[in-house]
Amino acid sequence: MPVFGLAAVWRGGASPALAASVVEGLGTLLPSAQSMQLLVAFRDEEGALEVKVEVPGYPRAAVERLGEEVRKSGGTFVELWRLPKAERDALRSRTLAGGTPFTGDERAQAAQELQQHLEALAARGPPPSTPVPLTAPAPEVAPAPTRGGEPYRAPEEAPQEDGPQRRGRRFAVKLELEFRTELDFVREHALNISNGGLFVRTAHRPPQDSVVTVDVKLPNGQRLQGEALVVHVVDAPYTGGVGLAFLSDDATFSRTLDDYLASLVGETA
Repeated sequence: MPVFGLAAVWRGGASPALAASVVEGLGTLLPSAQSMQLLVAFRDEEGALEVKVEVPGYPRAAVERLGEEVRKSGGTFVELWRLPKAERDALRSRTLAGGTPFTGDERAQAAQELQQHLEALAARGPPPSTPVPLTAPAPEVAPAPTRGGEPYRAPEEAPQEDGPQRRGRRFAVKLELEFRTELDFVREHALNISNGGLFVRTAHRPPQDSVVTVDVKLPNGQRLQGEALVVHVVDAPYTGGVGLAFLSDDATFSRTLDDYLASLVGETA
């Protein structure tokens, strides 16, 4: 079952009571969770929470409600799974390293410790007005080429340097892949790929927010194997398919994908 990472950060201007209420109410805010793991970390200027929630499909509406509650409490919310692995690792190192783990059943204790820390921050006065760098766009997965109507969008211009800036760049490809749902096993071709995911032209279209298992064969013989989220569905007779966002937090998966994208950059340079 897939695991989605979510995070929140509160600084001295946040409401300690409302922040604690968010943590204690995670079971209600995320009712479809099969299990969850919490990590609470404290810094001189902030308190942070990471939630790893195990769910059969992405609970989009519930996550949006959770994000709204975090913002009402004065915090910053981010869906960690949307970040490329390098950025997730950097955020965890910067904000969550050394945190205290809690099980989902220990939410009340985690909430109490967070509230005490934020109350101590509030007693020290307002923090510097430095923004928390935790926002991230949704994984960009381009739609399929069309036959007539709007033409296929060409890949974006190459960035000036490698790294996170490359995550939005899409490359037109034709890669063999297999994807599995609970009901189907399908062999198709991916038509474009980016750091965030890929688009597959297929008549088999799992619903949005469902999770599939993908196995992508790269030209060098390596494979990208892992879970992916259906982020959009294009219902068209000849050009339809599904946009998939990679969910794997595995270092080997990320390194294989980054190396392949780097090779595509070299081909188009």
